[in-house]
Formats: sequence, structure tokens, C-alpha cells
Amino acid sequence: MELGIGIGWRPEIADAVEGLGVDWVEVVAENICPGHLPAALTRLRSRGTRIIPHGVSLGLGGADRPSKERLADLAERATALGAPLVTEHIAFVRAGGVLTASQQLEAGHLLPVPRTWDALKVLCENVRIAQDSLPVPLALENIAALISWPDEELTEGQFLAELVDRTGVGLLIDVANLHTNHVNRGENPVKALDELPVEAIAYVHVAGGIERDGVWHDTHAHPVTRPVLDILSALRDRVTPPGVLLERDDDFPPAEELAAELKVIRTTVGADAAPVRQVVGTASEPRREARARGGLQDPGRAGWENASPGARERLALAQAALLSALVAGTPTPEGFDSRRLRVQSRALAAKRADVVAKVAPELPEILGHGYREAFLAYAKSRPMQAGYRRDALDFAEQLLIAGRPEDDGARRLLTRWWEERAAAHPPRRATRFVRAARAALSRR
Repeated sequence: MELGIGIGWRPEIADAVEGLGVDWVEVVAENICPGHLPAALTRLRSRGTRIIPHGVSLGLGGADRPSKERLADLAERATALGAPLVTEHIAFVRAGGVLTASQQLEAGHLLPVPRTWDALKVLCENVRIAQDSLPVPLALENIAALISWPDEELTEGQFLAELVDRTGVGLLIDVANLHTNHVNRGENPVKALDELPVEAIAYVHVAGGIERDGVWHDTHAHPVTRPVLDILSALRDRVTPPGVLLERDDDFPPAEELAAELKVIRTTVGADAAPVRQVVGTASEPRREARARGGLQDPGRAGWENASPGARERLALAQAALLSALVAGTPTPEGFDSRRLRVQSRALAAKRADVVAKVAPELPEILGHGYREAFLAYAKSRPMQAGYRRDALDFAEQLLIAGRPEDDGARRLLTRWWEERAAAHPPRRATRFVRAARAALSRR
């Protein structure tokens, strides 16, 4: 399926997107309501512009089987948009719960899956469940990461190749994420491209970022850099991607700058030229033979069976330990780089503060310059458990219980904001102590 050149649709640039003349757009699935599509999206669809929903909350790389409710929501959005496919990520976004007999924690971010045979089998089974629940094909995106799992058994390219062979799932290759993993984890993007099943690529993401203190931050808020375009060009040398999409999530530039970036992307992939070398069909058998010659073999594999309960439990414990270290301040799990975990932990808290400010913009307006400091202090002792909107309410509740903000007028505004969204009155101090005790018991 040929898509062409597209852009990530965001409300902040809706007017600009309509004038850019892109072939298609991608929307964050969780940010739209099927029965109340934004007028700008409806107009794009009426013009024949394809719209693809891009999910961020399934957590197919997690130890739990995917939520039936989340799958139903994603299916509903695909149908409402008339989408030719849907996309998600190879990542986990929550951990804990029943499999670990502990409190479930939310990352609020896409975290890397260990590239092990156990994790692969869990992921494949989760993908098959998702495929059976969706009305259109599914493609999965490789993610950017600051941290590496110890004792990994496959490279990224090998992991993706095995995933495609076992499930037939499509791939959404993010070349900016390959660059991020090159800077942050020392992984060779060219090697990853050589190992990828390029015939399975549904489309490609391109995005900007910035390097600080030797760490690449995949911000989606900066212009696309030359190293990212070079990886896109190297991918183009191997296959003509069916579609390429520019992502921008913050600090949106004028429409003219977006148009210029799209033009550079179009030129890089030769969108107006003849294909250089299109890979057609499946290369599963030759690639499988090459892996066998290289000694890459799943130990104890008898066919492509589902994950065992033991595999899910082992993955659940490992992911819960990592996420708890990142968001709850527990000790660094064995084998991880503690410095990198601190960087990732700060990044998660900063993103959490930013997203809460977007879903509840009244909070930074009420608290002023003190919002960010107050939220980061709150986040240190309160891991997210039920999404960003609940997080905003819990943050405001904790401030009010503590008698903050100190300014009477601001405190009245915050109280009114909380009352309109949560309950008749903020909980009293005794309620706070009961809730804290229950949370402590659930973590044991």
C-alpha cells in the first residue's frame, strides 16, 4: 500500500496541515473520540486524505495480555477513520499488578522491551491477540531508549525479524529512534537496517531531537537533523518505503518551516523519482536459513508456541523492578546502569509534568512559576497509576491537603478547580493518612 509523504496531525497545527498538501496524516489514537472527530480531520478525510491511528497505550511488550477494552477502543477509531491500518509500539508502558502481586504502576512513556527469547514470545502472543481483535492490519514501531537491558540475546534487527516471521505483523520504522539508540546505546543503525525485514515496512517515521551531555533526547520538538536524514537515505538504498511521515509534537514552527522539512524528506527518499530497489514478497525463509547458519536459534523452541506462564512471570518481575526504580525510587535492578536510570527517571518526571500541564492547563495558570517545582516534588513520592487526568487531580488534592498554595486566592481557585472535577470537598487529613497506609500495604 503506497502512502506517500505525510505528517503527524496535531490540533496545534491543524490549519497548517490542511494547507501543506500532504498525502496522509497520522493521529494519536487516544487523543480522538470516534463520535466527535475534530472538524479539521473530517475535512481532510472528505478530501480523500488517509488518516492512520497511532496508539501509545496498549503496551504490547508488557508481561500482561493486552487489555480487551483498549483493543476495542483502537478498533473503533480505525473504523471511524476508515483507516487502512493501525500502528502501535514495541514497548511496555505499565508493570506490576496480578502477575507480581504488587501495585500496578504507569510509566507515562514507552519503555524498551528486553531483547530476549522470553520477551519475544510474550510480545508475539500479545501481537497475535491484537491482530485478532483489530479490523485492519497492525504495524509496530521500534522505540527510542535511554537505557539498555542486561544480558540481551538478540540485536534490534534480529528481534524485529523474529517478530515479523512469527506474527506477520508490519513494521513502522522510526529512523530517528535508530539514531537515538546509536547515540544512547551504541547501536549501529546500518547493522540494524541490514538485519531488518524491510519487506515488512508499512511506513517510516522521521523526527527531530537534541543532544545534551552525550544523551540524545528524542523530543519531536526540534528540526530533523542530518544524521537522521542519513539513516533515512540508507534505508532508501535498501527499499522504497511505502510512506514517510514527519512527527512534530511540541514547539510547532510556522507552516513554511514544516513545508521545508517535508520537502527535504521527499527529496531524501526520492518520492518523485523511480524506486531504486523495491523488495517484494517475503524473505522469511532465506533470512531464517541465514540465522541458522549464524548460530541464532531460540533455545528449546518447538515451533512458534505461545509464551509459557513462567516467561510472563519472569518478564513481569523484571519490568516491575525496572519501572519501580524509575518512578518510585526503589534500588536499581542488577545489571542496569544506575546513572542512565537516573537520567531516564528525570526525563519521565519532566514529561509527566509537561503532559499534566497540557491536560489540565489551569494548574500551571493557578500555580504560576511554582507549578513545575511543586509537581516534580509530588512525583517523587507518587508514581502514576491511572493516567494523566487522574494524576492531575491527585496532584491538586495533595497540594490542598498540605494547605497549599500559600496564597489564599490561588488556593481558592485550586479548590474550585478540584471540586468541579473530583468531589464536593478535598479529603481531610485523616483520609490522607488512610490512603497512604493502604498504598504502603499494597506495595508489600
